[in-house]
Amino acid sequence: MIDLLGQRVLKKGLISTDELAQAVERQRLFGGRLGFHLIALNLISESDLSDFFTFTPHIPTNLEETNLETGFITDLILKHCVFLKKFNVADLSDKTKLPSSLILEIVTELRSDRFIEVAKGDISLAASEYALTDAGIHRAIQCLEECRYTGPAPVSLEEYRYAIGIQTIKSIEITEEQLKSAFSKIVLSDDKLRTYGPAINSTKPIFLYGPPGNGKTTIAELIGDSLPDEVYIPYAVLAGNQVIIVYDQVNHRAINKEDDDNHLGRRWIKIKRPVVIAGGELTLKTLDLNFNQDSKYYEAPLQMKANNGLFIVDDFGRQIVDPQTLLNRWIIPLDRQTDFLTLHTGMKFEIPFDQLVIFATNLPPKKIADDAFLRRLRYKIRVDSPAKEEYRNIFKKICDSNLIQFDEEAFDYLIHKYESSKRNLSCCDPRNLIDQIIDLASFDQKPPVVTKALLDKVWENYFVL
Repeated sequence: MIDLLGQRVLKKGLISTDELAQAVERQRLFGGRLGFHLIALNLISESDLSDFFTFTPHIPTNLEETNLETGFITDLILKHCVFLKKFNVADLSDKTKLPSSLILEIVTELRSDRFIEVAKGDISLAASEYALTDAGIHRAIQCLEECRYTGPAPVSLEEYRYAIGIQTIKSIEITEEQLKSAFSKIVLSDDKLRTYGPAINSTKPIFLYGPPGNGKTTIAELIGDSLPDEVYIPYAVLAGNQVIIVYDQVNHRAINKEDDDNHLGRRWIKIKRPVVIAGGELTLKTLDLNFNQDSKYYEAPLQMKANNGLFIVDDFGRQIVDPQTLLNRWIIPLDRQTDFLTLHTGMKFEIPFDQLVIFATNLPPKKIADDAFLRRLRYKIRVDSPAKEEYRNIFKKICDSNLIQFDEEAFDYLIHKYESSKRNLSCCDPRNLIDQIIDLASFDQKPPVVTKALLDKVWENYFVL
């Protein structure tokens, strides 16, 4: 991503090659971001830098500007036609996300080749209704046998790399106010906030470790909520003439803006910076392209879906694959911010690895990673058991959220139970204990209250004695 910023600044003519080399050397000596050093050397302004991280999808005005072969677009349109049966230019434009003028050009060619015919004429060819001929149906079925993808027209691999580079996660800056807002759902000390903030802004890998039940996963997810800005991702990418689905409704939160379709390239969708979570199910296979033998197209691996956002590796060390093997798979992407994927045809290609990676584990770091890998994790943050006052604040917040009166005497009794049983406090306990009290109250058809007797009951049900 640094190379891309440098190239774009050079291309725009704002600095010379020697000046860029000076900024890169300054970055090498003192760390930080290239953009900061360009500004520190008075080579560019802050507004110049901001412009370099703004991406606007391009609307192709002709077939060449789609960066797709005309034959590929034609085949995609034919496949859509099979399912639409009767269609007009606007229908095909809506399905492929390509401008109507380009669709009309293809439709005109398909009519000339007698693959489609006018079913219902109109003064305007664009408004006419069309249908496939027998030859068109035969050709469309052949296309579906080769690849059953019938979504929006993909973008080229080069366009994808370019967009990820401009919208890089390395451009983000989190303020204390933004972080406080994101973490307002939980109880967290200002000292901890000041630990997480710089770690996020560094965009370096973060290692969260400590005893279970103290919110490592929650903290990681809230870091995802704190990420600023929205980004554009393509519905699909074309690499080696193979379709790779990128947009995923599970991992991507679309931003619905009605004017986007009218003014921006519709093959791209605006989303909140992605947050992708993988737990014990993570394997080396999930980090590779997933080729569907029936549909004949690919689904992007998790790290590709996480580009420009956050990738959380939860319960690290408890995956089926050996931790060291998994770590070895990550070393090059973490160091060079690039990854390599391989198609079933044998073609290997490079994609950006542009994401903040968080490893969360209950296991001691030394047991799952060697020193060489731990050195690559700039921030290693212990998420420990809460102190009594912090536990009290959590318990009270849970009570308040459920409209339950906080009882100081009952709370002191609960703390005594922890101390007498020599059990450590855990951040998740208040929520789980209060949930059981609410369940009991619901069964008894009474409003929930916190009493010593109820605490004894839920304690017995919750903890293994």
